[in-house]
Amino acid sequence: MASNRSLTMRWGILGTGWVSTNFVKDLVLSNPSSPIQHLITALGTSSEAKGSEFVHSIFTSHQPRPTIYTDYKSVYADPNVDIVYIGTPHVFHKESCLAAIAAGKHVLCEKPMAINEREVREMITAAAKKGVFLMEAVWTRFFPLVLALQRLLHKEKAIGDISRMFCDFGLDFISLPATHRLKDLKLGGGALLDLGVYPLMFSSIVLDEHVGLEASNPEVTSSLFVIDGVDHDDVIVLKYPENGRMGILTASMRGKTGEDFLRIEGSAGTIVVSGPAASVPKSIKIMVKDQEEKVLNFEHEGMGFYFEADAVAGDILAGRKENDIMPLEESVRIIKIMDEIRKVGGVIYSQDQI
Repeated sequence: MASNRSLTMRWGILGTGWVSTNFVKDLVLSNPSSPIQHLITALGTSSEAKGSEFVHSIFTSHQPRPTIYTDYKSVYADPNVDIVYIGTPHVFHKESCLAAIAAGKHVLCEKPMAINEREVREMITAAAKKGVFLMEAVWTRFFPLVLALQRLLHKEKAIGDISRMFCDFGLDFISLPATHRLKDLKLGGGALLDLGVYPLMFSSIVLDEHVGLEASNPEVTSSLFVIDGVDHDDVIVLKYPENGRMGILTASMRGKTGEDFLRIEGSAGTIVVSGPAASVPKSIKIMVKDQEEKVLNFEHEGMGFYFEADAVAGDILAGRKENDIMPLEESVRIIKIMDEIRKVGGVIYSQDQI
């Protein structure tokens, strides 16, 4: 596939935090199996020092380095940028996304795409009017493991008819100061938007084989443990009346989940998905009645952000404006569920009051 590496996607990166760092690290990996050559051509950051530290920590001496800008407008205006990756805190997603779209750039925006449904719909409308690609960066959906899990459940019926699932994503953030963005209501803090989005993602692919407009809308029951307006623990129960399936989802900022974070039960057996966290699944254990247990391991280089990057680049180069695995209406569907959960739990952001 070396001859296909002439297909190039030029990225402008917003932000130098954890997610932007790991996204860029993955894209600059030498990956000869990928048909796409990803070039990081621009970096938007708050200071030259931050930008230089980011670049020096990731790029080797022989790799082309991005132009560092201390304002985001210059990233949008850079003619060497095809697509903008938004890795900033949630509350800034809408503003950055709309500005990039207005400049005619394609956009891959970190999850959650925005704070609430109204903001997400505004971003989708803007992208449609401008004729550019837009996708929420739900990177785990593109993992080979997740695609294999969907096939096992819905095509091969490996455990028969699915009845229920349990998924948990917890991390120990107790020691973080109250000023950290995860605990700051003004920055969209809380377990739901940062961690709960992953169990919701798994419920979407496990309990319903369809996405977006074709997917069913579950009945939602939830309870949140809220401190200073921010949810620290979430319990969510989803009921799908149309297919008789239920999901119990939990997220927490007060304790780390064990390796086995997802259990799916069916009429013929059980599947357990394991990994360091719900965001980075590594193995699928299949336990079918009267059969030998089977374990499927999925190892890959880096974190795995390049799976979604390759998919996005492929769509853009083919002239598509959204992705089939993560269509825009799926982003709307999930944010609507999260809006409902927050409303019931009493977590209100300033963006909800506009």
